[in-house]
Amino acid sequence: MTPRRYVVISPVRNESRYIECTIHSMIAQTVRPVVWIVVDDGSTDDTAHIASRAARDWPWIRLVRRTDRGTRRVGGGVVEAFDEGLSQVSLDNYDYVCKLDGDLEFGPTYFERLFQLFEANPRLGTASGKSWIRVGNRLIPERTSDEFSQGQTKLYRTACFREIGGFVREVMWDGIDCHRCRMLNWEARSFHDEELRFIHLRPMGSSFRSIFHGRLRWGRGQYFMGTHWLYALAIGAYRMFERPYVLGGLCILAGYVSGYIRRLERYDDPEFRRHLHRWQLSRLRAIVWP
Repeated sequence: MTPRRYVVISPVRNESRYIECTIHSMIAQTVRPVVWIVVDDGSTDDTAHIASRAARDWPWIRLVRRTDRGTRRVGGGVVEAFDEGLSQVSLDNYDYVCKLDGDLEFGPTYFERLFQLFEANPRLGTASGKSWIRVGNRLIPERTSDEFSQGQTKLYRTACFREIGGFVREVMWDGIDCHRCRMLNWEARSFHDEELRFIHLRPMGSSFRSIFHGRLRWGRGQYFMGTHWLYALAIGAYRMFERPYVLGGLCILAGYVSGYIRRLERYDDPEFRRHLHRWQLSRLRAIVWP
């Protein structure tokens, strides 16, 4: 049998409304991880209590608690918490490593199906399913590119994860990683597949202050990553057609422009920037001249 030893690491903070759904989804998996490390990043609600109770019932679940820094620190803070969980294990013992949020719900064959896709494609480095959100009584897909694994749940082949150097401790870490995969001739994918559908129990970018603040942060993240200005303009326009309509896209553009005006720090890797611009401009050309 193809090895499927995997470790899951979940950085969480104040997820008491959602984490039980994620726990139930993990327990129901047909292929469970060797270990699932829940890193509580200083929660002030019952998140740690809920995770601790699950760890008592299921020996493959572990809880790691961090000191409360006083506020949620998205982007870099998420990666810091993930890295602390990663420090609790040796990747030598695992074929795959997964970063998983604590506000998700997914079916029992989610990981089994992903492993089938990895086994069918030796160059697949990272993969995920597609995210859906509840709006009233309906499920609506969150619009994402097929050429990225989604930040809420990223399963990595361990060899690929090591080769890209792990995650960058900044906003847009979940875009930089996929582009680095491509630089190194790995593939990054998210798949349209019923078995890989997962429900994001709150909209992307809304976990801190508001969804508008999240969109501003997204734009600043695009600036940090080094996104070409034409591609940033296209992202802003594209995102105007999803909730929050128009304003969400404008916030992304405002966040990007503010990075230029304030001369904020950028991801300092010229080779990566060249690769990124080539990829982004090729995607824009494909839209204009299909």
